[in-house]
Amino acid sequence: MYLPKITLRVVLQTAMMLAIGTIGGLLAYWVHWPMPWMFGGLLAAGVTVRLVQPKVISDYAFPMNFRTFFVALIGVMIGTQVTPDLLSLAGELPITLSALVFFVVAAHLGNMTIFHRIGGYDKATALFSGTPGGLMESIFMGESAGADTRVLTVQQFLRIILVITLLPVGLSLWIGHPVGSAAGLTIGGDKPPVTPLALGMIAITAVLGLWIGRRIRLPAPQLTGPLLLAATATITGILDLHLPFWLIATAQLVIGVSLGMRFKGVDAGLLRRSLWLAALSVSYMLVLGMTFAIVLQHLTGIAFLHLFISFAPGGVAEMSVVALSLAANPALVSLHHVVRILITVVEMPLAAKVMGLRTKPY
Repeated sequence: MYLPKITLRVVLQTAMMLAIGTIGGLLAYWVHWPMPWMFGGLLAAGVTVRLVQPKVISDYAFPMNFRTFFVALIGVMIGTQVTPDLLSLAGELPITLSALVFFVVAAHLGNMTIFHRIGGYDKATALFSGTPGGLMESIFMGESAGADTRVLTVQQFLRIILVITLLPVGLSLWIGHPVGSAAGLTIGGDKPPVTPLALGMIAITAVLGLWIGRRIRLPAPQLTGPLLLAATATITGILDLHLPFWLIATAQLVIGVSLGMRFKGVDAGLLRRSLWLAALSVSYMLVLGMTFAIVLQHLTGIAFLHLFISFAPGGVAEMSVVALSLAANPALVSLHHVVRILITVVEMPLAAKVMGLRTKPY
């Protein structure tokens, strides 16, 4: 694997882009955007490389090894969501969790049809743009399969933006009061301070999980390896890992800025086409999720809104915050979204193999 030479110039360029991304993240945080550090960093970096185009970064490429470590931290964060409490719910919800398999397959097939047949994307780009979850996994795996990473990144972020923006707004209008981030709620705000020892264990889990993921050739190993290792450590009680807010925000900022750098060459026409395709895709998935929720409500007796939020293809944290706003069980919602991500991670390489696409090793 080619490793670009890290020079003082690259370090200063990276620091400059992260500073620009931080400004974008602060603005997004101030206006209560979902996942503000990632989206704010992405937009700030994207505008910089697309519109401003400063000469100082004309030859710059974001250092991928630096990004990989923070991707691994995101994997650890997702893995810590799989707690013993969540697993205790799994025994009570075999029907809804099994239904997630059919939801992921149906959503992915429908989205691939939309992006390939209507959008005209090539098979690799359509496949990984159409995943109903797993934003990071889709981008990294699609990148290795030869998908158009500019289009893939735009479509995946538009999916998240539309779902976690429109769903809380729609529910707020329906319920009659703000829900989600708009209500000023957050997940994990009451966690105790993280000690230096705990930070060290988080870093070791990320690095060791990355090494194991690559060693056993997991799909998207920089994310799935740390995810599975952190989940195992949390479930067994070996470690009580939880990432502090500032570390999660930093990881999201680094990833957002690195993805925003890929907006070089993205024109207004591509953004317009991606937006209406994303709207069509998200509408299809929300209707599909609503259908599953209606059927499962009759089968399980679980409230429709709780099931609908659990099947909405948005972010784990934001959907859990929406559930908290509705006095639902955030653990129930988190369980379904974590399982949806895991199913997607398993389903993606299988779908790629069926379609004759080959992914390159990391």
